[in-house]
Amino acid sequence: MNGLVTQGIVLARTDYGEADRIVTMLTPDHGKLRLMARGVRKPKSKLAGGIELFSISDITFITGKGEIGTLISTRLRRHYGRIVSDIDRVQLGYELTKTLNRATEDHPEPDYFELLDHTLRSLDDHAIQPGLIHLWFDAQLLRLAGHTPNLNTDTAHQKLQADQSYNFDLDAMSFTPHPTGAFHAADIKFLRLLFSHHKPTELQKVQGTELLLPRLTDLLTAMRQSL
Repeated sequence: MNGLVTQGIVLARTDYGEADRIVTMLTPDHGKLRLMARGVRKPKSKLAGGIELFSISDITFITGKGEIGTLISTRLRRHYGRIVSDIDRVQLGYELTKTLNRATEDHPEPDYFELLDHTLRSLDDHAIQPGLIHLWFDAQLLRLAGHTPNLNTDTAHQKLQADQSYNFDLDAMSFTPHPTGAFHAADIKFLRLLFSHHKPTELQKVQGTELLLPRLTDLLTAMRQSL
C-alpha cells in the first residue's frame, strides 16, 4: 500500500506496549493525525529521529480502519534545538503545544500549522522575549478561531481616541471609555499589531513592549477564558 506524504509537528506522544508509541501530529494538509509508530522506542529505530518534539519532519503514513494510522517513515526537516537550552522556553513550548492541541479539532486549517511553526521558530530565537511569544500566540489563536476583538470602535460605536482611556468589555469584545481606564493608545496600537500578520521578530522591535506585556497578557488570558 502506498503511503501518504506530508510534514508534521508532534503535538503529543503516548507510549504503547513495550516498544511502540502513538503520536499525534499536526500537518498542513491532513489536519491532526494519530499514528502508531511501531518499535520507535527501540535503540535502533529509524522512526525516532523524526518524531522529536519542537521539530518539523517529513513523514509517510498509511491510514487505518480506525482513527489510528501507521507511521511508515520519518525524516527530520528542521529541529528547533535551541529551545531545550532554556528551561523557561521548554516549559512554554510544552504549554503552547498542548494549548493548540486542545484548541483544534481533527481537521484544523493549515494556518494552525503555520502558527505552531512560527511559535517554535520564535522560541528558538533567544533574542525574542518568551512573554511576547506567549502573548502573540494567544492573539493569533483567538484570531484563527474568529474571536478578534474590536480594535477600531468602542462599545458605543465611536472611533477609539488616542487621548482617551478605556476598560475592556469581555461580553462585547471591545473597549469602553472610562476616565481611569487601564488601557490607553499604546495598548490598543500594540493589540492591532498582535492581531495582524506581524510575527514576533517584528513585534520585538517595538519600543516599550516590556511595559505593555503584563496588562495585555492578563487581558488576552481573560479573553480566552471568557469564550
